[in-house]
Amino acid sequence: MMLHGYASSLLEGAAWTLGVAACSWLIAMVLGMASAVASLAPQPVWRGVARGYTTLIRAVPDLVMMLLVYYGGQQLINHWLDATGATEPLDLNPFVAGVLTIGFIFGAYLSETFRGALLAVPAGQREAALSVGMTPRQIFMRVVGPQMLRHALAPLSNNWLVLLKSTAIVSVIGLTDLMHRAGLAAGATREPFLFYGVAAGLYLALTSLSEWAFAQWRRQLDSGVREAAL
Repeated sequence: MMLHGYASSLLEGAAWTLGVAACSWLIAMVLGMASAVASLAPQPVWRGVARGYTTLIRAVPDLVMMLLVYYGGQQLINHWLDATGATEPLDLNPFVAGVLTIGFIFGAYLSETFRGALLAVPAGQREAALSVGMTPRQIFMRVVGPQMLRHALAPLSNNWLVLLKSTAIVSVIGLTDLMHRAGLAAGATREPFLFYGVAAGLYLALTSLSEWAFAQWRRQLDSGVREAAL
């Protein structure tokens, strides 16, 4: 029997992995952009918050952060519930904990990506847009944002690939992702090379598909620039 009947389980685990990655990516994008804007703000307090955020992520390993959020966060929430008189303890969902942790971690990495991309857009273009009466929102959506995206796309692609592979750490908190299911199958059949090899192949397929999608996106943006130049 193909993969001893574990093929569907591994594919289901791959779907969970992709779901964790996609949700984490959305959180990371929001946090990354907010942190990048804060790091360029004229107020020192906002720059300090952004610097502290990125410094924390560089200093603490991803696995430690995952365990701290899942176990430590759950304990803190239950202490607070006890203080408020709640009778039922809360069990933190591994999916939620994993998504929040990975999103928080990669938000710091994307902060540097967005910061560099924002600085790459000439300041004169913002000033020109202001002079014709455009609002800050219009300036970002029509002038700064599209150009920033072109500068940020290559590092965004790299960060997404790293994030996708980093989702493997959610297996340590009990989420039945691809790595968790591969481990269960390897333990039950005593064929670790087979199942971890299949897991590696599925990760390779996901990253290869991601690279292709980013290449298409990059080609589309570059064609738009060439048409504008003509």
